Amino acid sequence: MEARVVRISIAPVKSLGLVHPDDVELEPHGVRGNRRFWLVDADGRLFNGKRNGPMVRIRPQWDEETRQLALTFPDGTRVEGTVELGEAVDAEMYEHPHPSRRVLGPWESAISKFVGRPLTLLWAEQHAADRGYCGGTVSLVSRGSLERLREEAGADEPVDGRRFRMLFEIDGVSAHEEDEWLGAQVRVGDATIVLNGDVGRCVVTSHDPDRGVTDLDTLGVLARYRREGRDEPLPFGVYGAVAVPGRVRVGDAVRPLADRLFAAT
Repeated sequence: MEARVVRISIAPVKSLGLVHPDDVELEPHGVRGNRRFWLVDADGRLFNGKRNGPMVRIRPQWDEETRQLALTFPDGTRVEGTVELGEAVDAEMYEHPHPSRRVLGPWESAISKFVGRPLTLLWAEQHAADRGYCGGTVSLVSRGSLERLREEAGADEPVDGRRFRMLFEIDGVSAHEEDEWLGAQVRVGDATIVLNGDVGRCVVTSHDPDRGVTDLDTLGVLARYRREGRDEPLPFGVYGAVAVPGRVRVGDAVRPLADRLFAAT
């Protein structure tokens, strides 16, 4: 069985709900518009799902070309408009500089009201990806790995891959076979990516992807059977960068290339 892309997930606003397009264009810095926006608190610290899981219940719609942003809240309230940018903000994400600008408009106050504290909505000049500074603009996990996690957890239902918020979910390979591709180039649809490292996991993966509340002890399960990774502890899935831009569609083939031209970092 040949590996195929079975789901694409992007997050226009980091930590809010995911969007699942049928296809995306991989550009040199990843998918344009993915994690375009992110949030910081009054102290300038990243505010994400680890600090407020139910934010995932806010559903975004974003058009990179027209700059139309809409947020739909659980009560049905919809806040939308054209994004305008304010002053530059000297922001950091995980102790790395992350050039951004403040977003003007109604979204900031609406999100702040939902979470119950003042937040600032920022526009990332590049992408607000956790590992963007180390070649992590794309990510990938297999359903074989998800099934192995289900077995280890003793769960009756399949583990929903959305809780890991990976760009590409693939099927047709064995559990954790994607780990063996680290350092290699992988053809995904019309694009080629190079896989640079494994993704160490945090408490967000224990949250139900629709409600943002804890329903599966993913970290405890990973600690029992995958405590140490090549790069990070509690690894699940891999990250990488775009080597050759191109379009990727649901159903496209995923093929690791024979020559390992890049070393994993």
